[in-house]
Order: sequence, then C-alpha cells, then structure tokens
Amino acid sequence: MGFTALAFDFGVKSIGCAVGQSITGTAQALNAFKANDGIPNWDLIGKCLNEWKPQVVIVGLPLNMDGTEQDITQRARKFSQRIHGRFGIPVVLHDERLSTVEARSELFSRRGYKALEKGKVDSISACIILESWFETHSSDEIA
Repeated sequence: MGFTALAFDFGVKSIGCAVGQSITGTAQALNAFKANDGIPNWDLIGKCLNEWKPQVVIVGLPLNMDGTEQDITQRARKFSQRIHGRFGIPVVLHDERLSTVEARSELFSRRGYKALEKGKVDSISACIILESWFETHSSDEIA
C-alpha cells in the first residue's frame, strides 16, 4: 500500500513544492510558493496540503557540503515545525545537499538558460529532494 508525500525546498524568497507517490518513487513539480523573508502565505500552503492530502511532508534540510549547518538550516527547521504545528501532518527533514545544483543542471540540459527561472528551479529541487527520500525509504514506510 503506497502513500502520497509532498516535499518543500525552503527558501527565503521562494519555496519549491513537489508531490509524489511512494509506489512509483517519483515526484512531479508543483508551483513554487512566494515567501516574504521565509514566510509563505500559509493559506496557500494549507490549500495545497488539502488538495493532495499527503501522509507525510518532506522538507529539504540545507546543509554545507561538510554537513555543518548554515543560517538557513534553522529557518528550514522552523518552517517544518510550523507545517506540523499548523496542519498536524508528520514532517521529515531530508538532507538536500546538491539538490539545487542538480535541478539547475537538469533544467538547463532540457531547456537551456531561459528555463532557469527561480520558481522552476526550486520546485525541481523539491522533486529531487522527494525522490531522494523515496530512494532511502521503503514504499510502505512513512517516517
């Protein structure tokens, strides 16, 4: 029995979003959410959660390449705690090192320089975060 998961790639100006199914282990980019200094429109986040009804939310945890935390790491943790607190959905943090680099590379190879719009990069990053999480978890395991 599979489940639906949503992933967020947290940023201070844009928060990428993707949805996926554990059975296939694949994700699809959704529209990114604009953020004002890391604060999204929570009503829009709520609508997205209500539409997709995920059993778990994955939030990318931005770390330095050596595994140490950076300023945005704590902000991503706070964002994940707010999702859980507001909506009562289990939230899991997942290492997102290289997801943005990989997303830019993937978009560029498909569509060239014009495809590197910030919101698209963020949502492709969310796809990569989610698919990476699926790879490290069994299709029946939620958290």
